[in-house]
Amino acid sequence: MAHLGAPTGYAALVDRLNRFPQGAPPSELLYRILRLLFGEREAALVAQLPIRPFTVAHASRTWGVPPAEARRVLDGLAERALLLDVERDGDMVYVLPPPMAGFFEFSMMRVREDLDQHLLAELFYEYLNVEEDFLRALFAHGDTQLGRVLPHESALSASPTLEVLDWERASEVVRSAACRAISRCYCRHKMEHKGRACAAPQDICMTFGNVARSLTRHGHGREVSVAEGLELLAQAQQSGLVQFGENVRESVSFICNCCGCCCEAMIAARRFAADRPIHTAAYLPTVDPVTCTGCGRCVEACPVTAAALVSAEDPARRRRRVAQIAADLCLGCGVCVGACPQRSLRLQPRARRTVPPVNTAHRAVLMAVERGTLQHLVFDNHVLRRHRAAAALLGAILRLEPVKQRLATRQLRSRFVENLLTRQRVW
Repeated sequence: MAHLGAPTGYAALVDRLNRFPQGAPPSELLYRILRLLFGEREAALVAQLPIRPFTVAHASRTWGVPPAEARRVLDGLAERALLLDVERDGDMVYVLPPPMAGFFEFSMMRVREDLDQHLLAELFYEYLNVEEDFLRALFAHGDTQLGRVLPHESALSASPTLEVLDWERASEVVRSAACRAISRCYCRHKMEHKGRACAAPQDICMTFGNVARSLTRHGHGREVSVAEGLELLAQAQQSGLVQFGENVRESVSFICNCCGCCCEAMIAARRFAADRPIHTAAYLPTVDPVTCTGCGRCVEACPVTAAALVSAEDPARRRRRVAQIAADLCLGCGVCVGACPQRSLRLQPRARRTVPPVNTAHRAVLMAVERGTLQHLVFDNHVLRRHRAAAALLGAILRLEPVKQRLATRQLRSRFVENLLTRQRVW
């Protein structure tokens, strides 16, 4: 395969990226993307960085360079949103985000002159939308997924009996965030370069907390107030966009406002529906067959083709049709509720409510256990030989047959979830 002959620095970086629970399957397209984003020396250096947050001093020791040189390299990568940088206790701490949600998106979240974004958009499209291995690996493996749907609150308000928890409300994410930023939508910006972007607003991608701080520090986002954040949420709902946020209950780091035509989460939801690629909201639209006129607005609005028109089985009007919602496909986003001119749709609780992981660390550990990569989170300093040996041992445990694997990892899972939850969250 062509990528096997890639320069050593890029090959090492690909190996490093695939220690994340959400990695990046090797292909020639991936190597072309990385060559656009990283110099070869940068790739080799980044490949040595740990998964967990680190300081300049750590990078200096790992790379064997003076601290000033390490800081120069790290700051240059953060300036291009390839690393995130966060001030903690008076010191700057850095972390390499995964490709997605991470530096793939960040590279297209503003218009840039230092990067051939047209070529990058072409490569992203081929790698994500045509080759499909990346989307499958990101969205169609494991029970714990990267993102979840936040229902339109305007749809929820029509059902006053619903119990809506704070972590189910996009507005609560905006209100509770220590920092909030707006950037250009990566998906629609990418499709704009393909000449295929829809008319949905682009400057509406939301990040929060330390991710927002890092992106705004380097001009990849614009910090906004709570009031403006809420206004943009309302604009997204009025535009029929699905609000797709990080699959955690606390300190959500992003909310994407997704269209069905451009956005990869929605594309994955259609292509890999049987694998439940994103966590649905805890609600499901129900149709009032008496008031439904069969106009088809809900069918047009649904981003994942979960709505259809079927026969009303009305003997008096044999050609009459009504809307029907496929529960196994529906995201519970409420877009169809807002699109219905007759108000014949309303959200009702699903039979079972899925509770998301507590925070990013909790989600990462659960995803790693399910995908067999927990060893990379636990022993992530591959510069040390003893860590490599421990990683190999743990990797062997995770490759056991399912029954034995559950027995071997039950204690590991609980201990490391609790351990990582006590660490200070950086991004």
